[in-house]
Amino acid sequence: MQASRFLARRAPLAALALAALCGAVAAQSQRPTYKLAYIDPLSGPFANVGELMLLHTQYAVDDINARGGLPGGVQMQLLRFDSKLSAQESQSALQAAIDQGAQAIVTGGSGSSVVAALVTAVNRWNQRNPGRELLVLNHSSIDPDLTGKACSFWHFQTEANTAMKMKAIANYIKKTPAIQKMYLLNQDYAHGRQWASYGRQMVGLARPDIQFVGEALHPIGRVKDFAPYVANIRQSGADSVITGNWGTDMNLLLKAAGDAGYNLRYFNHSAGSIPGTVLAVSQAKAGELTWVAEWHPGEAGTPKVDALAKAYKARTGQDFLAPRIEMTPRLLAAAIAKAGSTDSPKVARALEDLSYDSVVGPVRMRAEDHQLLLPQVVNTIAPVDGKAVKVGWEGTHYGFRTDAVYTGNELAQGTECKMARP
Repeated sequence: MQASRFLARRAPLAALALAALCGAVAAQSQRPTYKLAYIDPLSGPFANVGELMLLHTQYAVDDINARGGLPGGVQMQLLRFDSKLSAQESQSALQAAIDQGAQAIVTGGSGSSVVAALVTAVNRWNQRNPGRELLVLNHSSIDPDLTGKACSFWHFQTEANTAMKMKAIANYIKKTPAIQKMYLLNQDYAHGRQWASYGRQMVGLARPDIQFVGEALHPIGRVKDFAPYVANIRQSGADSVITGNWGTDMNLLLKAAGDAGYNLRYFNHSAGSIPGTVLAVSQAKAGELTWVAEWHPGEAGTPKVDALAKAYKARTGQDFLAPRIEMTPRLLAAAIAKAGSTDSPKVARALEDLSYDSVVGPVRMRAEDHQLLLPQVVNTIAPVDGKAVKVGWEGTHYGFRTDAVYTGNELAQGTECKMARP
């Protein structure tokens, strides 16, 4: 992740805020507990992404406990494990979580390939250990295969998947005639390749007149200078880029294009929710990043999220960015209450077709593939103008402009899931 002075200032604050939140857990250690294991990157280039997601998760867990916990007064306890952005390390963390009595895993920030490996390992464990099954709650890895060909009874996705997000972007591009020539630049892993594929398919269908003028993949988290990639994009004549880059890879791409004075439009699934991205856009002084999320800071007409963001900031000292992550433990708690049990198979069945009145509006966990249907907002990081963008973010004069809003049902896709249920 971008090693900027901004993030350097944020890191100690995040650590202090997290320590304060975790203090409540120690005081509850003598009560009956339901152990939820967090497995995501807490070191390496994407550590600040993992810390952000952990802080959101811990806030929800502490709030659930402060309101009486789960039925019977059972308290949630959040265990922390570092995935190191590695499938192998994640599976080692999974075994450690099992050894410590975890009943559910919350993950998603390690990338879809890592989450897929975790789901496969959990499937194997659950088959071999009836009565000790685990659930996997995935808040950010959005490979459609996780709720499609590779769907699992034990896995639940609380973020809109890649196809849903790209459909939202394609709908927006359909109404944006200025976009004429598109380049595809993506990280070379399963989801990066999928984002490119869906981009070509869905945007091409929405706008048959658009020219796709080039395509490239690059190693994830390893490119230090994107200038050669930017040079190739410029040579292609593109005015826009479909990129699934996130974290350091997004910020360095923005920097390279800015250094070259190249004013591009970027279409992305979630990069704007990651700390440092708004700062990177403001520093580039060229280009616009359009992304998709269930909410963005400064969005009008969202009083429930605004109240939560205010309470979160007061408690943690940090900015609130991702309702779906904070919502994930609450969905689990709602399913446990519905099931009247913490038994994993019963909780999984209660999660199926669960409707929940969230801070972003009503959401529903689709039973056939365990995909949460939640609203998506297409929005662009842009300068504050007092009208469409009223508030700056990350200490900059840039914020978020709402471009379009779609319901989960409007973006819902068919599924190839053929789920085997115990």
